[in-house]
Amino acid sequence: MSDFEMKNPVDGTTEEQRSRRAFLQMSVGGAVAGMLGVAATEIAAPPRVAAQSTLTPDEALKELMDGNARFAANQMTSFQHDLEMLKSKTVDKQEPFASVLACADSRVPVEILFDQTIGHIFVARVAGNVVTPEIIGSLEYSAAVLDTKVIVVLGHRSCGAVKAAIQGKGVPGQISSLFPHMQAAVDAAGPDTDATTKANAKYQARLLRESSTVISEMAKDGKIKVIGAYYDLGSGAVTLLE
Repeated sequence: MSDFEMKNPVDGTTEEQRSRRAFLQMSVGGAVAGMLGVAATEIAAPPRVAAQSTLTPDEALKELMDGNARFAANQMTSFQHDLEMLKSKTVDKQEPFASVLACADSRVPVEILFDQTIGHIFVARVAGNVVTPEIIGSLEYSAAVLDTKVIVVLGHRSCGAVKAAIQGKGVPGQISSLFPHMQAAVDAAGPDTDATTKANAKYQARLLRESSTVISEMAKDGKIKVIGAYYDLGSGAVTLLE
C-alpha cells in the first residue's frame, strides 16, 4: 500500500477517500449557497427585532416589509435564528410585534414571506382573508393583550376564494358563506380577480378599523396601524395598499 493509500487509524479511510469526501462537502456547501441565491459570506446577520414595546406602528410595518424584500431577493436570514433558544423563550408567553390576517391558501406562508421566525407574527387565517366576529376577536386580542403594533390584511394573486365570490355559482357545503363578506369588493372591482383581491384587502382593513371598538380606538391614538396589502405569488413581493 502506498503512502497515499495509508489508512486513517481512527476511521479506516485512505487519504484518497478523505480527499474525495472533503471535495464533496465543499461542493454541497457551494450548491446550498447557490440555491439560496447568495454567497454564504454575503448573508446578513439575523434581523434583531427590538422589544415590541419600543417599536412604533411604522417601524413594525417596516420590519415586515424589509423581511419581504429579503424573501423576494432570496436572501432570507430568519433561518439563522437559534430556534432552540426561541422555542424556550416563547413557551410561557408570546410577544409578536405584528399581526397578519391572511388567506388560508397554502401558497401564502406568512412567516416565510416576511422572513420572520417563531413568536414574531400573530397570524389569523381564513379563506379570502375576510373579517368575521371570530377574526375580529382574535385580532383584538393580539392588539389589546399582546400589544402588536401593526395589522396587515393580506390578499394574494390567484385567490380561489375571490374567484368563487366573483362567479357566485353554487358550491358544496358552507363555502358560499364566505361570499357575502367579499361582495363589497366584487361590486367595486369585479370581474377582474386581482383588482377585486386588492379591493377586498383594503375593504377588510377598513372594516377592522371601523367595526372593532378596540382596534379603532388604538388606531386613533396612534398605537396601531391597520393596512391592506397584496402578495404576488410569482415575484414574492408584497405591496402595501393605501
